[in-house]
Amino acid sequence: MAGGGRGESGAVRTREVDRRADRSWVDNAIRLIDADATRSADTHLLRFPLPAWSRWDTGSGSTGISLYLKDESTHITGSLKHRLARSLFLYALCNGWITEGTTVIEASSGSTAVSEAYFAQLIGVPFIAVMPATTSPAKIGLIERQGGRCHFVERSYEVYGAAQQLADETNGHFIDQFTMAERATDWRGNNNIAESIFSQLAREEFPVPTWVVVGAGTGGTSATIGRFIRYRRHHTWLCVVDPENSAFFPAYRDGDPDAPFGPVPGSRIEGIGRPRVEPSFISQVIDRMVSVPDDASIATARRASDILGRRVGGSTGTNLWGALRLIAEMRKEGTPGSVVTLLCDGGDRYSGTYYDDDWVTGAGLDLTRAEATLENFFATGEWIE
Repeated sequence: MAGGGRGESGAVRTREVDRRADRSWVDNAIRLIDADATRSADTHLLRFPLPAWSRWDTGSGSTGISLYLKDESTHITGSLKHRLARSLFLYALCNGWITEGTTVIEASSGSTAVSEAYFAQLIGVPFIAVMPATTSPAKIGLIERQGGRCHFVERSYEVYGAAQQLADETNGHFIDQFTMAERATDWRGNNNIAESIFSQLAREEFPVPTWVVVGAGTGGTSATIGRFIRYRRHHTWLCVVDPENSAFFPAYRDGDPDAPFGPVPGSRIEGIGRPRVEPSFISQVIDRMVSVPDDASIATARRASDILGRRVGGSTGTNLWGALRLIAEMRKEGTPGSVVTLLCDGGDRYSGTYYDDDWVTGAGLDLTRAEATLENFFATGEWIE
């Protein structure tokens, strides 16, 4: 760094600060993440089987309603959060926030931390996940197998402060999915999830879906899809589903994102639902919100698992409950079209919770009414709650 100040003549000297550094480590870290993406084919868009009532004869041909699941469980880390983790790491690397040896800290209930632990190990930096003590043991094990360390808090709203404190103590970087999710993802394209869905629908009967249904977790996925729909001028509506004990739905309903939600036990549907409205939640791009009871999320996850022949996670149940309600509405109105939602992660991670009858009973949940609603829907196409 050159000095500065006035010389003997009184003239002001040129001053300079040179912070150039060897960027070879960051360059290689970005190359590793890009190479990982290149090796991974896009996730599948599955046709979800609907009963015969979903098709009808118009007199000039057959038409009806189609339901698709974007299967994000096929990512190498097993969930939708793999996309987000990749974007967050690239964003932090390109902003200079992660360099060689930087400890990365995240506030996460599980799936995001699993994916971020993978990318941290890929580029060789330490990773700590801050999460509620109630997080499923299966997810904790996945994080630790990727080389991550878990730090537990008693109440879900404590994860933010604890993560920032750890970042301060380690001189690390709080990667902060809840603030950065909508910023880190390129919503205009670059093979984001919205562009992928629409390109995969191109040869289907209804290439532009009537509805896309997603859950509210960080808010990043709904922001990406909602912006993309408007950018491409698609005639598609965006429905966001939210589980019990989450701040998003009441904030959207009341039009007050800053309203305090108050102490809550936390969402029982891991990966979605928050105790506060996160900065990445962009309510203006959402056309409808639905609050889904936890018993409905779990009952629908179980029903979908029976239909698909493999277990899906609780957030997929939340998504499907919202999608099936919309399909019943479209059928009642005689509106043909397609509905797309997300298969967020596999259900094996929840064998000790959502698929354990003792856990369900212990959580004070009764699936009977939700199961009756689903049974009637699949038999008749009508929605009765």
